[in-house]
Amino acid sequence: MLIAGAGPVGLTMALELARYGVPVRIIDKVPEPTHTSRAVAVWPRTLELLDRSGAAADIIAIGNKVTVANILSGGRSVASLSLDQIPSPYPFALMVPQYETEAVLRRHLTAHGVTPDLGVELLGFEQDEDGLSARLREPDGTESIKRFAFLVACDGAHSVVRHRLGLEFHGDTLGLDWTQGDFHLSGYPFPSSQMAIFWHEDGPLLFFPMAPDRARIITSLGVSTGAEPVALEQKAFQKMVEARGPGGITLTGTEWVSAFRINERQVENYRSGRVFLAGDAAHIHSPAGGQGMNTGMQDAINLAWKLALVSHGVASAPALLESYDLERRPVGAQVIAASGRMTRIGTLPDHTLQHVRDFIAHILMGLPPVQRAITGLMAEVSIGYPNSPLNGPSLGEVKAGARVRPVAGVAPFGSGNTPVFTACGGSGAAKLASHFPRLVVALACPSGEEALLSLVRPDGYLAAAVQDADWEALIPYLDHLGTERREPII
Repeated sequence: MLIAGAGPVGLTMALELARYGVPVRIIDKVPEPTHTSRAVAVWPRTLELLDRSGAAADIIAIGNKVTVANILSGGRSVASLSLDQIPSPYPFALMVPQYETEAVLRRHLTAHGVTPDLGVELLGFEQDEDGLSARLREPDGTESIKRFAFLVACDGAHSVVRHRLGLEFHGDTLGLDWTQGDFHLSGYPFPSSQMAIFWHEDGPLLFFPMAPDRARIITSLGVSTGAEPVALEQKAFQKMVEARGPGGITLTGTEWVSAFRINERQVENYRSGRVFLAGDAAHIHSPAGGQGMNTGMQDAINLAWKLALVSHGVASAPALLESYDLERRPVGAQVIAASGRMTRIGTLPDHTLQHVRDFIAHILMGLPPVQRAITGLMAEVSIGYPNSPLNGPSLGEVKAGARVRPVAGVAPFGSGNTPVFTACGGSGAAKLASHFPRLVVALACPSGEEALLSLVRPDGYLAAAVQDADWEALIPYLDHLGTERREPII
């Protein structure tokens, strides 16, 4: 298995495959790890999924937990969203520089015997029925052709793989320039457990605190011109903070700054034969909400267990690999739409519309159901696959394709070194596992309710649910995956 790109998405992909025992090589043309903090927020659903490999605890140990998101306009509070009510073992947004997240993932990957090959460039590839041939350039300039079963493109917004495939990156570039940076500061008016968005008539100002004296700050620069946007240095950024912020904040040091334009783009298919696209190679969008990295890492986790089952010969049905695009592309579109709405709401140019926005947002965001909907979307715990071809029959409140909430004190679904479905129930769960010993493990229901048999995917989403006594109804479902099973034990 070849992975192009050793950022957080590629590292997540490699870690998942490596712990499942799939031989993997991960490459990146950059000669050494980057030390800039592009993404900063790790959301609850991502932490839940990283808990399966053991990486979540290490990332949490170095991050800053944010439990409140404040929105202010004209010095007045518009809304205060409580993240600690998110239904997750991790009810917070974890603020941690991307390079530190990557360092944790590399460390866990190394523990599985895999080290990213940096300075290695993918020059091209050709597919056939049995695999693909990749032409690689090593750091010393030598070129070689290597064979792989599959290629996963995690090589970013300017993906070489996507260009080689000739896939269109459909979408638009928004007409505003932006700048961002990581700064040391004093005078931040909230605890470091609270982020803040200041809506201003000239453009929004966002603070993502990473420590009591450090924050990621993002603000708009105005309408785009033909020239590339130029990042504000600390002195100019200070003036922007004074003009759009609450006052009293002093920037005391700069870690890095950059400027950018927001693109909202997505490929028409996340798969082309034996090549899959994940993360920014497949979708890019506004940084509002900080969900780009999270969405990409969840792409990788969705795909990895499917590739592992196919690689190990446990499953062979084309529908299993085809489900990656069918499940993840709608999620990418949803994130693009949601982050785009947040950006447009925060950058309304008309003053009258700004006042209307503030009034309506204050009313709506004060309603508990609206707060739950917004925080659930931000945390990505509300994301599911209701129209997945992998969904089987389901009973009860949780429908097939929905996230199964992790239970405190119980190992996460999909933890361990094999990509297996978990059958939670009574005697029916054990009988189902005996039919599919390489694919299903039995687990007593954490709730103690054994009348219902729930079949949970390796990535923690419900595959199917039937009455425990009707466990045989799931045999055709698992057979549909092209699995090998043995005959019933008499």
